[in-house]
Amino acid sequence: MRIKVMDKIAPEGLSLFPEDYTVGAAVHDPEGIVVRSSQVNVADYPSLLAVARAGAGVNNITVERATELGIPVFNTPGANANAVAELVMVMAGMGARNIVQAIQFCQGLAGKAEDDIAAEVESRKSAFRGMELAGKTLGVLGLGQIGVLVANKGVRQAMRTIAYDPSPALENIHRLSSQVMLSRSLSALLAASHVLTFHVPLNGKTQGMVDKELIGQLPDGAMLINYSRGPVVVEKDVVEALGSGKLALYITDFPSAKLLGHPQVVTTPHLGASTEESEEQCSSMAVKELVDYLQFGSVVRSVNFPTAESMPSGQAHTRLIMINRDRPGMIGFASKALGDDHINISSYLNESNGVIGYNIIDLESAVSPETLAKIQSHDDVIRLRTISL
Repeated sequence: MRIKVMDKIAPEGLSLFPEDYTVGAAVHDPEGIVVRSSQVNVADYPSLLAVARAGAGVNNITVERATELGIPVFNTPGANANAVAELVMVMAGMGARNIVQAIQFCQGLAGKAEDDIAAEVESRKSAFRGMELAGKTLGVLGLGQIGVLVANKGVRQAMRTIAYDPSPALENIHRLSSQVMLSRSLSALLAASHVLTFHVPLNGKTQGMVDKELIGQLPDGAMLINYSRGPVVVEKDVVEALGSGKLALYITDFPSAKLLGHPQVVTTPHLGASTEESEEQCSSMAVKELVDYLQFGSVVRSVNFPTAESMPSGQAHTRLIMINRDRPGMIGFASKALGDDHINISSYLNESNGVIGYNIIDLESAVSPETLAKIQSHDDVIRLRTISL
């Protein structure tokens, strides 16, 4: 298999590729891609079978086009969750205590005499007086794996922590501290939040979500934290809110020309998942997902395909992967085509997500090119793969 590596991917994960794979940045016409933040237009790669994103968000990948072409897009939810959650709380503390401005002030004293430094520190330190997070209300919008960790860390900081998610996953809610209060509505969450942090994917529903109307529901002087995605926020509305006093501070992982240099904005250079541990976990998970798909057709943690795993039986000679539009009659069509070729099916797994039907069909003999062509010719069959077992 030919695997193209885009961006800096932790070597601990890349080492998990089988020895007979060709892996690297210079690989042409890849069958698999591992990526972090680079843009991936799947239509640019004629032989591409799958893409694995070493991270949670997939807005840098043309997912809709990938679905049309029968290409699963994998991600690694949770692998970088603790890294992001830790940084959110670190930045909340820095914002509350004006640490960035205080550090900049101290750096400006370099080269002065000891007595002058001591005098300036004493005379100006009150300008950096902050507040304690304990007792303040932390609002967490979005209860994915990152949001749950942030909420739990808020509780451990002795903050009154409120969270809201319109459709939370049950497995995530089970991980939520019993001391986190669940808000019944977004408006109730906003009205109570001295510090608001949001953790949502970037999509058509969330782009521009944090706008003038949403910010206007926060208490005056609130702190807004964005370690989600830049375009979730309408930056001009944030700048206006900072000027009016509605917001006291905006902390974000996404610098821009509009924000840089603003005295009430603290930016970091997309550091959310930038830890050794996070990068290693994301890389390893992405590679395992990709290898399992390429070698066995297994689909786990795909954003556009249904989950499908099946261990081949001892009688299986060939594994046929059929990817089709989710239409009635596809199982019967494939089974009849194989039966007409006198091929015995040892196991048949069909899964669907309402858009894609994904079939893992284990066969006791090889499939003739004519039968493959017959199946592929069906209007609703997107892609066929055969894997020799």
